[in-house]
Amino acid sequence: MSSWFRSKTLSSSKKTQPTKERIPSLKLPVESHWHFPEEDKKKKRSLSIMSFKSVQESLTKISRSNTFKGIFQSIHDPKEEEVVQSIRKQLLSEGKLPEKYDDYHTLLRFLRMRAFNVPKAKEMFLNMVKWREDFGVDAIVKDFKFEELETVKRCYPQGYHGVDRYGRPLYIERIGLVDLNSFLHATSIDRYIKYHITEQEKTLYYRYPACSLAAKKHIASTTMILDVKGVGLSNFSKPARELFIEIQKIDSNYYPETLNQLFIINAGSGFRALWRVLKAFLEARTLSKIQVLGTSYQAALFEAIDPSNIPEFLGGACACSASNGCLMQDKGPWTNPEINHLLEEVFSKGKKFAEEVSEETNVDASSDRNNEPSDRHFNHNSERMLTMIEREYETNDSKRGISLKINDLEGWLKDTNEILRKLLLKQDEVSTLVEDLKKLTSEPV
Repeated sequence: MSSWFRSKTLSSSKKTQPTKERIPSLKLPVESHWHFPEEDKKKKRSLSIMSFKSVQESLTKISRSNTFKGIFQSIHDPKEEEVVQSIRKQLLSEGKLPEKYDDYHTLLRFLRMRAFNVPKAKEMFLNMVKWREDFGVDAIVKDFKFEELETVKRCYPQGYHGVDRYGRPLYIERIGLVDLNSFLHATSIDRYIKYHITEQEKTLYYRYPACSLAAKKHIASTTMILDVKGVGLSNFSKPARELFIEIQKIDSNYYPETLNQLFIINAGSGFRALWRVLKAFLEARTLSKIQVLGTSYQAALFEAIDPSNIPEFLGGACACSASNGCLMQDKGPWTNPEINHLLEEVFSKGKKFAEEVSEETNVDASSDRNNEPSDRHFNHNSERMLTMIEREYETNDSKRGISLKINDLEGWLKDTNEILRKLLLKQDEVSTLVEDLKKLTSEPV
């Protein structure tokens, strides 16, 4: 779950066009990558089941064509690819590129965050790897339980609520309604930081893949709305500063290039004074992707987000009254049963694919022991996963086709039975008529 003013970078905007002349000026869409988690992250999540009609309709229309493949694969820009290969070879030659991070788009995110400055991007990447090891991120994701979530949400309103018009997850926070004392009574800053990390991992490995399936294109970033009504300098107390600084450090340094756009709305004079202080903690690349709006914000929101995905309290059309409010649930394609089932089926087969790749690697190694580290190929598990997903869709389509035929046959059988029943009645009527006629002909004239 993102905290307010989380410092992530936006790499996609309607006002920003890709620049082809110089790599450092590129601000291309980040909707170019997602990958599957390793086996210890493949446990089934207990996700709420909800009706998400638009997603269901999208699923039935997804084809097994090149368009479908575009959901999971992206076209590599030649200039970007050259720089990615450069940093990759350096990391491999130094033995500092763990295989699970040996991924084109992972490296690309760090390069984009550092304006394609290879030394800086390399340093940032290595810091991320070290942080994950030192902080025990994998163990936190696997074992940490945040039982106080519902209580925390009541004093710190926040949550994912559908998608924007492009199909990205929409995340909303209402900072003006935060009760910091109740928040600190319900949990601690350390526990909330761990919860935040688990949400970041869930977004990378579940929300983005689910949104990609639903939108039928790559989704790799989040759109945010931050409601700061009533927020001013007095809200930036020591605990608030501590939480804000730690969250923005994690998001900016270890999860770069996952923010699409941030709308800060209901910004009054008090918040604008606070904003002048907060901006010092944010990178220029992030600041350029943030819109600070007053009370006339709805036009900007509606341009990026359909009103059906905006809560009524922000001027949208959604009430979510059946779920105790829009921000009390985790609403989005990732809670759609069909999409979630498909993803879990893919994840459950991850070990098999990994073993196959390992066997292939061993064969290659035995045939040429003198290969340089840079000869190691990028992990192609995503292509194998794509093939498996396509087969899953093909199987589901076949099952649906058979089911429809069965329904048709059952309907025809029912109609036939009804026709036969009516014919039998007619037969009885005719038999009775024949008998009556026989009686008439047998009587003397």
